[in-house]
Amino acid sequence: MSKLDAALQKAITSVPDCVATGFVDLASGMLLGVKTVDSHPQEVIEMLAAATADLFQGPSVVAIERLFRSARGVPEDGHHYFQEMIVNSDNLIHVFLRGKRQQQVATFVCRKGANLGMVLTKARMAMPEVEAAL
Repeated sequence: MSKLDAALQKAITSVPDCVATGFVDLASGMLLGVKTVDSHPQEVIEMLAAATADLFQGPSVVAIERLFRSARGVPEDGHHYFQEMIVNSDNLIHVFLRGKRQQQVATFVCRKGANLGMVLTKARMAMPEVEAAL
């Protein structure tokens, strides 16, 4: 098992009601690793990286960040304003956390009944180990 696989496995067991976790490289658009407790269709897993990249680097998001920088008089330095996103679907909570290097995003998918505060806390706590595994 690779270091990343081990870190993702540890995260899936520490984040409350977590059913899947993944690590996406935004620069290459690749899904670097994924762990799930259930089987998921391969096409869904393959779309994870593309959907995550759209959330964090889609044209509208890039335009909003550019406007924020312009309005604040901040020069372009590679830093992104959007660091975390939470998406609630019918049955699941999807948490997306951008890494410190700004080019990777970890995803944590939890059952809807999970305590969102604990999900965020535990996901944030898992990030350093997941990032260090690269």
